Amino acid sequence: MTAAAIFAALYYAAAAVLVAGVAARIVAYARTPAPLKIPTTPAPLTKGGAALRLAREVVLFESLFKASLLTWLFGWAFHGALALVLLRHLRYFTQPVPAWVALVQPYALYFGLAMAASLVALWARRVLVDRVRYISTPSDHLMLALLLAIAVTGLAMKNLAHTDVVAVKSYFLGLLALEIRPLPSDALLAIHLALVAALAIVFPFSKLMHAPGLFFSPTRNQPDNPREARHLAPWAAELER
Repeated sequence: MTAAAIFAALYYAAAAVLVAGVAARIVAYARTPAPLKIPTTPAPLTKGGAALRLAREVVLFESLFKASLLTWLFGWAFHGALALVLLRHLRYFTQPVPAWVALVQPYALYFGLAMAASLVALWARRVLVDRVRYISTPSDHLMLALLLAIAVTGLAMKNLAHTDVVAVKSYFLGLLALEIRPLPSDALLAIHLALVAALAIVFPFSKLMHAPGLFFSPTRNQPDNPREARHLAPWAAELER
């Protein structure tokens, strides 16, 4: 069995686990009852205000900004750099490459360096800050190590040991078309691809699920209107009928 076939099987399996796992977790979040009105105060009084607050939390990390400016800086830098790195990688899955994807290509080095540097800072925080170290689990360190390894191997391929990106793109376009095409035999590329597949597989079962989970947090998505509207979980409303 060739390396191209092995990675094809790995990526099809990883994609299936990622999609099914995330979908299952989101369904579980949606079905979890929220019997209490528990928005973190001060909170908006209307649903529109709660939606705006949630949007600020997702985009700006508002509560983290208020809690720790330094942690907010590293956290926002990591998420922003990761989003741009993912956007840049869309070129491997599209033909022709959209103009808005092509715009970010010249800045790939800066995105990668920002991602790696912010991960190092966040990891150092878990080791050096006593209260954070106390609540950190082995999985927290493993996730940071996995993300950092992906960033470092990606930067190495970009700047130290160049791989045939045309062949890599052809390979992934082939996977989208259910074809197995030749894959460069670079060891660094194999490590990078294996790490990305591992991340996709563990994502639904890790704390990284805080990304979609935030939308289901009652402390963030509820308006502070207990006097104006009685809050009932769906199962409690059924009992009152």
